[in-house]
Amino acid sequence: MASPRQPGAYPTQWEADVVLRDGSTAHVRPIRPTDADATQRMHTAQSERSIYLRYFTYKSELTPSELKRFTQVDHQDRVALVIMRGEDIIAIGRFDRLSNPVEAEVAFNVRDSYQGKGLGSILLEHLTAAGREVGIERFSAEVLPENRQMLTVFSEAGYDVSRRFEDGVVMVEFNIDPTERSVAVMESREHRAEARSLAELLRPRSVAVIGASRTWGTIGHELLDHVTDAGFAGPIYAVNPNALELGGGPAYGSIAEIKHPVDLAVVAVPQDQLITVAQECARAGVKGLVVVTAGFKDADSLATQRELVRVARANGMRVIGPASLGALNTDPEVALNASMAAALPRAGRVGLFSQSAALGSMLHAVARRRSLGLSASVNAGNRADVSGNDLMQYFEDDEATTVVGMYLESFGNPRKFSRIARRLSRSKPVIVAKSDVMGLRVPPGHEARTTQAPLGAVDAMLRQSGVVRVGTQEELMDVAQLLAAQPLPGGPRVAILTNSGALAAVAADHAASRKLSVTVTVDELNLSSGQSVAVRALREQLALLAARPDVDAVVVALLPAVGADPRALASALDAAGTSKPMVACFAGFTEEDAPVAGLFGTLPCYPNMAAALNALRHAVTYQQWLGRDPGEVPEFEGVDRDGAHGLLTEYTQGLSGAQLRSLSDEESERLLGCYGIKVQRSAPFTTEDEAATAAAELGYPVALKAQDENLRHRLDLGGVRLNITDEDSLRRDVRAMKELLRPYGEVTLEVQAMAPAGQGCVVRAIEDPLMGPLVSFGLAGDAVTLLDDWAHATPPLTSGVLHDMVREPRTSRKLFGHQGLPALDAAALEELLARVGQLKDEQPSVAFLEFNPVLVAAQGVYVLYADIRVGNPAQRTDSARRAMTLPQR
Repeated sequence: MASPRQPGAYPTQWEADVVLRDGSTAHVRPIRPTDADATQRMHTAQSERSIYLRYFTYKSELTPSELKRFTQVDHQDRVALVIMRGEDIIAIGRFDRLSNPVEAEVAFNVRDSYQGKGLGSILLEHLTAAGREVGIERFSAEVLPENRQMLTVFSEAGYDVSRRFEDGVVMVEFNIDPTERSVAVMESREHRAEARSLAELLRPRSVAVIGASRTWGTIGHELLDHVTDAGFAGPIYAVNPNALELGGGPAYGSIAEIKHPVDLAVVAVPQDQLITVAQECARAGVKGLVVVTAGFKDADSLATQRELVRVARANGMRVIGPASLGALNTDPEVALNASMAAALPRAGRVGLFSQSAALGSMLHAVARRRSLGLSASVNAGNRADVSGNDLMQYFEDDEATTVVGMYLESFGNPRKFSRIARRLSRSKPVIVAKSDVMGLRVPPGHEARTTQAPLGAVDAMLRQSGVVRVGTQEELMDVAQLLAAQPLPGGPRVAILTNSGALAAVAADHAASRKLSVTVTVDELNLSSGQSVAVRALREQLALLAARPDVDAVVVALLPAVGADPRALASALDAAGTSKPMVACFAGFTEEDAPVAGLFGTLPCYPNMAAALNALRHAVTYQQWLGRDPGEVPEFEGVDRDGAHGLLTEYTQGLSGAQLRSLSDEESERLLGCYGIKVQRSAPFTTEDEAATAAAELGYPVALKAQDENLRHRLDLGGVRLNITDEDSLRRDVRAMKELLRPYGEVTLEVQAMAPAGQGCVVRAIEDPLMGPLVSFGLAGDAVTLLDDWAHATPPLTSGVLHDMVREPRTSRKLFGHQGLPALDAAALEELLARVGQLKDEQPSVAFLEFNPVLVAAQGVYVLYADIRVGNPAQRTDSARRAMTLPQR
């Protein structure tokens, strides 16, 4: 975790790389005293009108005292941020705290040549985030009426802006807390900018291959051939200082020699030349780099990787790679194969993203074997810059893509992934292949945080986002070919059409194990009565099954029969088509051209029934997610966010680094009270008389509990005694418990007010280095913990997520009238989880929170013990400002 920043210290956490409206990049950072010359250069380059609109008068240059005031700030009461392109300042935004310490006046200045690229809105987002950090609640600004661009920035930001005309200027005021609308505006702008930046890479008008070679078999030779052979629609330039001619055209010594604009540079040069090449591309105005150069494993090469990204982003470029297989776009108007793939895949509807080059190569091979067409594909290699989040932004707008497939080996920003995937999944299915331990280790060359969250947390985040989670590239393609070629099923009811009773039974078993219900089976299909008769019978039965209202999907499973041609049968099924999805399994056919695995036209074929029904199950689950109302995030009256923040500032005072502090019972009670959470009253004691006094104050009946964290909820070990109704019983139980617990050492006891009878549960929340806030829920007990029977979710928690969370653990059936017992108050439990989720989402200083046990009664929930630990929060990976992940330093 980051150490707290001292007042006046340079706030490194405010630095960020950002994507502008035109898809290019820039760097945002706090201003420095050394920026005086750059500030003066920006000022003198401005038009008279721009200077007048900013200062309400014209001044040809800034005075030394003005430059000193503008560039020497304390980052507390006076804050200024600059947006850099290379060594030039292209925009400045600042605020100054007013006499009311929670208010500040804000102002902007955008370089003339960069106006219209969204710099004002970016500065506003970053200034409001900085303002909230230093205790500012409200911004005001004085704007000349003719400064329509700045007035538009404020009016379109999504805040509740008030205006008034006073002394010839427009006075603008607004509260800077994020609103639902301001967050939506930010996300919309982020989406458009990042989608545009990827479009510049995947739809370039010109390509240069830097490191092109005439030597057959080299990477540079292959890349130039692949770009050329694909039929790329624009000009192709070969760059090699040691050649005069390459690929039938002239070779250039450097990209600077090319006298025409270059959109995309495909780079295959040794590592020690990468930074020089990136700098040359920046000077030439290149928009993006695809870097296939590999070998980034040791510290020196990782430093080169970071510098590559820094140079690129500072000069407006995006980077795919390094160690990338490349990028391709099958749109005939583009025909881009800037990759090591031997040929451009067939055009189709599936967009692919992968990380390591090896996995990218495997995915392309599987797609090719299955005749699965692709719309576009990007292999990010070490994912130093362009990531899966960027590709999802692009695929959301790409009309050629209807299914998104991703193979992930690491997460850079899972909170942002979840946010984008949840939105994208509403319009296009997102299929993600990942290992069970992703996030626990970092692949070679990747720079990402690792997670401390439970194993199931990442999968829970994917489910919450509507993502179809699979384990292998083959399974990814199984699902992709179904979703790309067939309609979604209306539900889990399937019909089986086969020529084998045994195969029908196998299909029914596989369906049942995947929670699909077989409503009708036709297993007497005769395929040996001649080809035309067999085809006609197949199509007739298919039409009858598809027309049934109790059938949502049809599974065709065929064994070889005398005279039956599997391709003719597949053609008949493909031509028939239905409004309901269909999958086929030609089990046992050995012909070389038999449709065993892949797409036959629009018919998804599978080598076995398990694969076919597994893909269908994923399609059903996705459709069910689409059909559910996710609900809203519950809002509670009386929540005191500012009060909680003030308490946490007090509680974390003096902590440094990763140091944590456990809160006392009184401190926990005050913090939880800010979010409407109560802990059942208790009182520790050392003598029987103290116990009797405390019990009298609490009121009988009471419970006796050990304070030891390993015994306090263990009735089976003698750590708890319940329903003590009078003082005599209390004294006897105190003596008996002390004797029983003697083998565990000196155990302190406490007396607590009794809660109604119910089911013990555990609620836990952590601030994870990778995932940010995470809330977990399970029933209390060793068996639950040993079996890992937990539900996890990442805030914000909607009503739909809360409903699923309470019902996800297998043991949660005990809450809903199990074995004739009365149902317990699940609604109250959901409310408690919602309040915990809100606290955790808004207060990252709470590093760990555990309620153990929480008693769920027939009416209400009762928190019997709270363990809260606080610390200095790390910078979360997804905040209320647009920012790309910065290269690690």
